[in-house]
Amino acid sequence: MAATPHRIVIVGGGAGGVHLATRLGRRLGRQGRAEILLVDRDASHIWKPRLHEVAAGTLDSGQEQVSFVVQASRHHFRYWPGEMRGLDRTRKVIQLGALADRNGAEVLPARALSYDTLVIAVGSRANDFGIPGVREHCSFIDSRDQAEEFNAALRNQVLRCLSGPDAATLDIAIVGAGATGVELSAEINTALDFAAGYGVGDIRRRLRLTLIETAPRILGALPERVADAAQKELRKQGVTVLTGAQVVAVDAAAMHLKDGRSIPAPLKVWAAGIQAPAFLAELDGLESVRSRQLVVRPTLQTTRDDHVFALGDCSFLLPEGEKVPMAATAQVAQQQAEQLARGLEAMLDGKKLPEFRYKHGGALVALGHYNAFGSLGRLGLLGDGTFIQGRFAQWTYVSLYRRHQLGLYGFWRSLMFWLADLLRKGHAPRVKVD
Repeated sequence: MAATPHRIVIVGGGAGGVHLATRLGRRLGRQGRAEILLVDRDASHIWKPRLHEVAAGTLDSGQEQVSFVVQASRHHFRYWPGEMRGLDRTRKVIQLGALADRNGAEVLPARALSYDTLVIAVGSRANDFGIPGVREHCSFIDSRDQAEEFNAALRNQVLRCLSGPDAATLDIAIVGAGATGVELSAEINTALDFAAGYGVGDIRRRLRLTLIETAPRILGALPERVADAAQKELRKQGVTVLTGAQVVAVDAAAMHLKDGRSIPAPLKVWAAGIQAPAFLAELDGLESVRSRQLVVRPTLQTTRDDHVFALGDCSFLLPEGEKVPMAATAQVAQQQAEQLARGLEAMLDGKKLPEFRYKHGGALVALGHYNAFGSLGRLGLLGDGTFIQGRFAQWTYVSLYRRHQLGLYGFWRSLMFWLADLLRKGHAPRVKVD
């Protein structure tokens, strides 16, 4: 009687999870050495660093999404729809909650799924820090659904503004000047520039966009030169940038700051801080930190269970000799997925798991169609720390996404996607206007 293949369950189909499932499928699933299951509540994946484009309406998520069913069939793993709610480490079983549609109707009941090796890659979301009114009155763009919901609200607000008096303004406030908040600010300006080109009034002139950051400067995780250049470009576009400004309350009409100021804005986005999903905080005794991230060793194994791994934004890895943990970026998640794919294959061969070594590929921020700035890392051709801007920085930024596609599809299918993108840009609208 043939032995049952080792079952590897990956929870979360973000940048790390879908890369890991694809690589393990190619390495182990194809040969029948392991059964690879990818669990996600959504049926498709979209690269999270592009969600700000979906929110602004400059990216069609339907054209960029990766279908889990199609990806699984082509790369020898299985897709399992569901959302993790709990864990029984003794029985090696995860609990999946009931799956409902957008109207709340139950599609699938609560279920249990067994594993031999479990990898948790459920990502993160913005942190409201318990500030009154944030959840009730702010939009979030941590998922495609949220990004599309904000885009619908943005287009509705544009229509209200254009149908109002000439003095009517389009007021938007964004809290959090990390990469998401900064790029969204610029992308909204880009979208309104494109919309004006299609005859949508003088809406760009009416925009009053405020970017609010608690820290002394924007883009705290990026080099100061990159942040300074980005802030100058944002102000050139007309964005009001407030640093050292703490939001203490939010209501339907405005953001309220600690110093007593109020920022009027019917459209509000919260893009500050990160925290992992709530269920990770008490997951059958696994060690977590205040942000709910699971603490992992350099092998990416959780500290209290060798059979449970975590990677990407939901993991907390403090490299030896460092004072800050690994950043919650797609670049880190993809590198961890690549290492873990090799590591799990080695583990099945009875070999020692390798430790994760991050190779910094640089820090980049793209400000819509206006400009881009960055600092190259050790992977850069011009040397570590080289400051770049303009066309070359924009090309380098786009190349990060191209590498993401290359890892998922391989060279020839990726090449077809790149050619299709060029053709679409030649005839399709540059912004969602209906």
